[in-house]
Amino acid sequence: MGQSTATRWEILDAAHAALRTAVAGVAGPDWDRATPCEHWTTAQVLQHAAGDQIGFAAAITGGPGPDEDPFAPSGTLTTDPAEIADRAMRASAAAFATVARNADAVPTPVPPHSLPADLAVGACALDAAVHAWDIAVATGQTSPLSPELARALMPTARVIVDPVRAWGAYATALPEAEGDDDVAALLRYLGRDPHWTA
Repeated sequence: MGQSTATRWEILDAAHAALRTAVAGVAGPDWDRATPCEHWTTAQVLQHAAGDQIGFAAAITGGPGPDEDPFAPSGTLTTDPAEIADRAMRASAAAFATVARNADAVPTPVPPHSLPADLAVGACALDAAVHAWDIAVATGQTSPLSPELARALMPTARVIVDPVRAWGAYATALPEAEGDDDVAALLRYLGRDPHWTA
């Protein structure tokens, strides 16, 4: 699989690395497995994640959006999964490479559709990282979502997630549990059970 363009945004590079690792670890038959995203297979989660990355790129560049609705993925992979993921991540990485760190109004597909640079890139990274976790746990891989990355993503999650829960983008937050690390805390905030199994 190819490598994403350097972004100058470490959080996005780390999230892309997590998604790249998860996708690379999926065997062919495992693209039909159930995932923590209810009613979606691993193939559908990949299509959704790729579509979201392209959506972030399109918001910044004004270029074309995803080929299909990321919220109604077909689950049919007609292209190599690694290439699907890599093409999408290259697009978002290249777009964010043009964004100044102090920009106060970066266009995004996430309401309110314009965010300060750190939140905009955090939203894009959050999407890639959490879907990397979805794909990894659905296919029996070690989680590529590190405590360091989860800790860095939590401030963005606390700003952007609640306003979009009603649309089904994220489930209701789960109660915190004693002994949760940063990964578990982030996953529970996003409505995911950190101990989910297929």
